[in-house]
Amino acid sequence: MAPLKLAILDDNQNLASTYFTPTAFPTLSITIFNDTLPPYSHPTTSSSDRKAIIARLLPFAIISTMRERTPFTEDLVSQLPNLKLLLVTGKRHNTFDYGAFHSRSIPIIAAAGRPKQVLDDAQKEICRDGAHATTQHTWALILGLARGVAREDHALKSGLWQTSFALGLQGLTLGVLGLGRLGGSTARIGVLAWGMKVVAWSSSLTQEKADETAKALGLPVEVGGEKTFRVVGKEELFRVADVVSVHYALSARSEGIVGREELGVMKKGALLVNTSRGPLIDEGALLETLEKGGIAGAALDVFDVEPVQKDHPYRSYKWGTEGRSELLLSPHMGYVEKDTLETWYEETAENLQRWLKGEKAVHQIL
Repeated sequence: MAPLKLAILDDNQNLASTYFTPTAFPTLSITIFNDTLPPYSHPTTSSSDRKAIIARLLPFAIISTMRERTPFTEDLVSQLPNLKLLLVTGKRHNTFDYGAFHSRSIPIIAAAGRPKQVLDDAQKEICRDGAHATTQHTWALILGLARGVAREDHALKSGLWQTSFALGLQGLTLGVLGLGRLGGSTARIGVLAWGMKVVAWSSSLTQEKADETAKALGLPVEVGGEKTFRVVGKEELFRVADVVSVHYALSARSEGIVGREELGVMKKGALLVNTSRGPLIDEGALLETLEKGGIAGAALDVFDVEPVQKDHPYRSYKWGTEGRSELLLSPHMGYVEKDTLETWYEETAENLQRWLKGEKAVHQIL
């Protein structure tokens, strides 16, 4: 009997081979892919790329994917007749069509991630949710953009010295689009570290909820008669904020929630940071804004299509020159910590062993 074929996709950091060995899985034929193909159903994906995606995935009965690096839409799943199991990492997979898997009784099993015990209780009380990887990366991008770290690094290595000004954050207004776990922790750091004023908005956010979030994060509800997290309308948030940080869940309703109207009312010296999901910001509107220098700069960790196409306008050193806005980029690194990815692969291997033995898997989504 021929062995079942397992594909491990998007192992960009080359970690999976430690956990998926022929010794550990003698009944499987294992293939590990270290690159990431473009999303099958995206309008920019060519027909030849779609054929390449099908050709790659078609032979496999089991596919293991890293987060949502490879979206599994109904159109793609329908063309994979050999697929019997999808292994995923993380807890949220908005680009997967669960109905397509359910109709064929293909289980989806997740490695949700085990908590890391690296903080004692006293440290946790101080840190709250600020230890989250994405929160750390959000502030790395805010500070990197405000202090001109990448720009001055490039200039210094080119033989120049002090080519621009840094932006001090103390006392400025931080606009948080979405005051959930990550938005709240990002806002808390701004308040405690630099005394920033915080304005917040989401479609369902009330001042009462914002006050509860402040309390839960160990902050006073008010300081000097002003709310610590002040709820405002969306237009006002973009108009008054010096830094806007996006922490919103992507859905059909929220796609493009930051568009020309919102970008058009931002201050000339304001910064925009997105570590949530690329399609939340209208890419065309953002490019137009950056091209004309409508804001001081943007920092992006997420994009409409990942990896970003090699000829994409974002991939240029022109930003920050000739009146254009600054643009700081990172390749969706908000969650890419070695410990996290190793834990996910370890859990995925355990889940696969359980499935092969007919045992109940942990965190079975479908």
